[in-house]
Amino acid sequence: MIKEAVYHRPKNNYAYAYDTKTLHLRLRSKKEDISIVNLIYGDPYRWAEDRMISDAIPMQKLTSDELFDYWFIAISPENNRFVYMFELHDGDETTVYGEKGFTSSVDDNRFFRFPYLNAIDVFDAPAWVKDTVWYQIFPERFANGNPGRKTNVNGAWGDTPKPDSFFGGDLEGITQHLDYLVDLGITGIYLNPIFESPTNHKYDTTDYLKIDPQFGDEETFKTMVKECHARGIRVMLDAVFNHSGYGFAPFQDVLKHGSKSRYADWFHITSFGDGQGDQPSYETFAFVPEMPKLNTTNPEVKEYLLKVSKYWIEEFDIDGWRLDVANEIDHKFWRQFRNTVRSVKDDLYIVAEVWNDAMPWLQGDQFDAVMNYPFTESVIDFVAKRKIGAEKFANEVISHLELYPDNVTEVLFNLLGSHDTARILTECQDDKGRLKLAFLLLLTYPGSPSIYYGDEIGLTGDGDDFAYYRKCMEWEEEKQDQDLLSFMKRLIKIRKTYSAFTDNARFGLLEANNDSGLLVFTRGQGAQQMIVALNNGEAPVNVIVPATYNNSTIRDAWSESNEVLGQKALSFTLEPQQFRIYSVES
Repeated sequence: MIKEAVYHRPKNNYAYAYDTKTLHLRLRSKKEDISIVNLIYGDPYRWAEDRMISDAIPMQKLTSDELFDYWFIAISPENNRFVYMFELHDGDETTVYGEKGFTSSVDDNRFFRFPYLNAIDVFDAPAWVKDTVWYQIFPERFANGNPGRKTNVNGAWGDTPKPDSFFGGDLEGITQHLDYLVDLGITGIYLNPIFESPTNHKYDTTDYLKIDPQFGDEETFKTMVKECHARGIRVMLDAVFNHSGYGFAPFQDVLKHGSKSRYADWFHITSFGDGQGDQPSYETFAFVPEMPKLNTTNPEVKEYLLKVSKYWIEEFDIDGWRLDVANEIDHKFWRQFRNTVRSVKDDLYIVAEVWNDAMPWLQGDQFDAVMNYPFTESVIDFVAKRKIGAEKFANEVISHLELYPDNVTEVLFNLLGSHDTARILTECQDDKGRLKLAFLLLLTYPGSPSIYYGDEIGLTGDGDDFAYYRKCMEWEEEKQDQDLLSFMKRLIKIRKTYSAFTDNARFGLLEANNDSGLLVFTRGQGAQQMIVALNNGEAPVNVIVPATYNNSTIRDAWSESNEVLGQKALSFTLEPQQFRIYSVES
């Protein structure tokens, strides 16, 4: 037994309250090393004959990645109190794993403890997010709904964008195209920043309490939100609290008055240059001087930003905040932020820009989700660039799924691209077949999927500058890829039709073959499961679904045809870039 590979921690993603009655426990072991794991458990206050009464129950080997097996059990503590150990068997050896490590018996070890399942500690992301299909809009490039208001337009709609291009997109343009989004199947909009700023991207805010005049005014935005809600569409805004813009009034005051400014501690000033004629030195986002970093430990800064976060909820009824560069702001601020916004709207969605393992922020006291860029990278490497095979892709996504509790994974913000990345069609080398497989993975993966505006009609964009990723939306139907658009509508409808895609985070691997490019996986559990199969290779491949699915009713979600298998195994052939989506009802 390879004991050094065995791992458990009675917290975070290895032991957590899934809901107010249910604990999820996980154990990691070396791949194909351990054959049986039993959970030994009890109530720490239930004793007889000078020892705690305990029971044993087998755990399920739920999934595996390249190096490890992951064992799982869901269990409901009778009195909300729970202690436990693991009994491990590898065919030759039996050992008990607990807080003391490995021992020959329970009596020589110490139980792991989940002291009490407190309802208030259960991760409580909004339930509506699991069913939401998001659409990210870069406001300056979506649609110009009021050309007469614009004073800064310097290019014709559809021209190749430059870093300083302005084409006139605004909030009215979004409102005028809401029916297009409804027809696509969108139920949530994420807007890049809309607050006053001199740039087209608006990540250098000069006034957090004012809509940029080029986009409209407060009434324009209020109308947009009301029209969205009337169509069942939620609205999420982008908050840039890590840094302000150069023109932000408090920063301008610091530039004018130096260390004597009442805002001197609002920023991370390293040198004021007082009396020497020097410019002040200060910390920024990255190395961008136009984006001075805010000091969120300053009580006045904190009070101001929390006021901002409440204002847009109270006055305009927004449904979510996306938080820019969230991992560079202190955890204490985010805990206060969560308490503040949830006191106004208890089902507000909080999603942050964190590109790596985000477990420190996803424990129920800060964010509901992060932008799932690791998923993005794996899909691009597998489908778009074909840098990795199906087995490597499966190993990567399974490893990432094991990073978080299931109730976190269910609401992760999944995406194939954004304003910060190359267009997914360009990543696919303009191959629409690859693009469709990428969208298939996005819409069938655990979490809340997001489509970057225009990807559904085939917009492209790459280069050394972010400007290329932010083209104008194409509204002339003859210039849109109508086949791709129809494909997306159908795929979104399938996701909405089958609850196995949205009700839980269960993802099971049936087959991943590097040589053929075949990937087959399941979603959901219980009475209804989904089987998704795709061929990312260059030759036809035969697929045989395991016999465990015999005697089931199989429904082809794409063709909407039913078949009762009986004792017959489900088998089919996939041509290159072809896929199948089956619903299995046992």
